Amino acid sequence: MAEKGETRDPSSHRTPGQIKRKNKGYDARPENIKARTNNNKARAMLAKEGLVHKGDGKDVHHKKPQRSGGSTERSNLAVKSAHENRGWEKEKK
Repeated sequence: MAEKGETRDPSSHRTPGQIKRKNKGYDARPENIKARTNNNKARAMLAKEGLVHKGDGKDVHHKKPQRSGGSTERSNLAVKSAHENRGWEKEKK
């Protein structure tokens, strides 16, 4: 239910205040800070090589995902479009 006269976001069933409170703790979790730091490090590494630029619609792809023990070394990184990198892909057997 809407609080203190807030109106709900048309694309969500929560008010902006509820969304902010929900996300507040999530971004501060140590595991999320570490993942964000590693992603920023990987993007900076490829930006220095000139492979990605701010606003180019490309993502830095970890060939072996970090959650599966992948590293942020150059040999584990590739450039993909945001659409291709953020979609769910079938496991390769």
